[in-house]
Amino acid sequence: MPMSIIALGANLPGQFPSPAEAVEAGLLAIRSDDLRLVARSRLYRSAAWPDPAHPEFVNAVALFATDLSAASLLERLHAIESEFGRERREANAPRPLDLDVIDHDGLVSAPGDVPVLPHPRMAERAFVLLPLAEICPGWRHPANGRGLAELIAALPESAVATPL
Repeated sequence: MPMSIIALGANLPGQFPSPAEAVEAGLLAIRSDDLRLVARSRLYRSAAWPDPAHPEFVNAVALFATDLSAASLLERLHAIESEFGRERREANAPRPLDLDVIDHDGLVSAPGDVPVLPHPRMAERAFVLLPLAEICPGWRHPANGRGLAELIAALPESAVATPL
């Protein structure tokens, strides 16, 4: 069965007491008959970007087995974000839940495809790479072949994520 890596994040509590609880609830909301959780990371904390004055994020990464297409998966994730109160008005705004498809069975999308895979900014994000290393240490970037250790070593010093 194809595997999909999904990054989860939140920096507003929304309908939950905390962003951490929103991420945990998001994990539960994703799980279904056609999205089977295989592995998940622990929770991480990271500064909001691009404005570190916004509340910090709580993040995790999860591996799911699914027969859904990448486009159908993204559509499902956007619906879950909406249920959690996310409104897509401004890029990088604080949000009660953020769900991103990081990798979908090694697919490298063509220009103009939705979603763009692998996620175009994942290699710059400690809050994706560090939790991903917990659950898929042998993972390699489908487009450039670089392994996680190399990607993590290339992160700028400002890219920090710490376990909760």
